[in-house]
Amino acid sequence: MAKSKKKVASGDVASNRYASYRYNLLERLECGVVLLGTEVKSLRGGSAQLKDGFATIRDGELWLRNVHIPAYAPASRENHEPERERKLLLHRREIDRLAARVAERGLTLVPTRIYFKGPRAKVEIALAKGKDVHDKRETLRRRDSQREIERGLREARR
Repeated sequence: MAKSKKKVASGDVASNRYASYRYNLLERLECGVVLLGTEVKSLRGGSAQLKDGFATIRDGELWLRNVHIPAYAPASRENHEPERERKLLLHRREIDRLAARVAERGLTLVPTRIYFKGPRAKVEIALAKGKDVHDKRETLRRRDSQREIERGLREARR
């Protein structure tokens, strides 16, 4: 049996589809990310995990945490630590604006996808508010009803 790959949009290295289930995504931002050479090679191989990742603001800098980029196999000795903190690159005023919104409203920063834009790796982060259990159930109901509608339309076209 062939391994099934997770559904990832074209051009994406990894996407966090679970984020839209756990959070209401309010605003999305594109950030640069500071990576080591072995991390870039591993990302080009198409492997990263964003499920438990989040971003924090510390000392006026934005840091990406709990994102797993596996070790690059050919670089046996000089490899990186898979879950190290990585610095995100944004303009100062954007970081200050995000810090204010996160502090006053109880919002969080969640990575939604990693992709390459030209030769540079980018991370899309979203300003997010956690969903309640009721909201999660409503999302599932809405998704199921949308799926049923689409199925009915497909059968009607046949």
